[in-house]
Amino acid sequence: MTDAKLTHFAEDMKPPRERPWFLSVLIHVALVAASIVMLYPLLWMLSGSIKDQNEIFGTASLIPSQFDFSAYARGWFGGQVTFGTFVWNSVVIAVLSVLGNVVSCSLAAYAFARLNFWGKNFWFALMLGTLMLPYHVTLIPQYILFLKLGWVKTMLPLVVPKFLAVDAFFIFLMVQFFRGIPRELDEAAMMDGCSPWRIYWRIMLPLSLPVLATAAIFSFIWTWDDFFGPLIYLSDINTYTVQLGLRSFVDSTGSSDWSSLFAMSSLSLIPVFLIFLFFQRLLIDGIATAGLKR
Repeated sequence: MTDAKLTHFAEDMKPPRERPWFLSVLIHVALVAASIVMLYPLLWMLSGSIKDQNEIFGTASLIPSQFDFSAYARGWFGGQVTFGTFVWNSVVIAVLSVLGNVVSCSLAAYAFARLNFWGKNFWFALMLGTLMLPYHVTLIPQYILFLKLGWVKTMLPLVVPKFLAVDAFFIFLMVQFFRGIPRELDEAAMMDGCSPWRIYWRIMLPLSLPVLATAAIFSFIWTWDDFFGPLIYLSDINTYTVQLGLRSFVDSTGSSDWSSLFAMSSLSLIPVFLIFLFFQRLLIDGIATAGLKR
């Protein structure tokens, strides 16, 4: 080995130079300041939920002059129906949407990733093309279809399409993950007499837990936060979701109950927060490993 190579090798083996302590302090201070700026609207909403109605817009302070928790009871029981009805409707729609997306999209992704059929590349490209279509382009044809079926004013338009693999993003995500699973596992299973269905059920799904969890988490959050879909198809207050229920606290005449709105908005964040809290690792693994060779 030449002297130049030895010198280069010795430089590579040197431990990384430590960052100066004052630079680390500045970076941490900047990150904390940025976090406070991003969290301030959330903290202001939480503070507004325990403030008096007249104090919410009268000061920018996060600390109320006196703590008033009556907005939570007023927001939960003060409407035509309890806010628990909205929560239950959102839970039903979100859980069914998660189940539909995970089952249907995983089946479609397994077909694209593992099976051979006529026009597979064409149908896959066509499926990816739907990602470029804005939702508003297909809204009117979908509404006319559901109107003819008699599904308008029910939850069916928000749930049934999820069982038909309509979310191309989840299909693409799962296809990339399935392609990273060694095909030798499929071949070994086929030699043991497994059908494609058993390979999907016994091999692909157990190995694809991270990407399935990612699809489930995003599906739940997007469905829980959806406002436009329920606004179009739901008209009975007994079928309203959380987002439509929050809208009922805002009055165009100026008599809005802001403290109750902030209180119920704070409660509506709890399911999403818990999802991220308990499934954060699966979410990161599913996004990080999709499309990578395993």
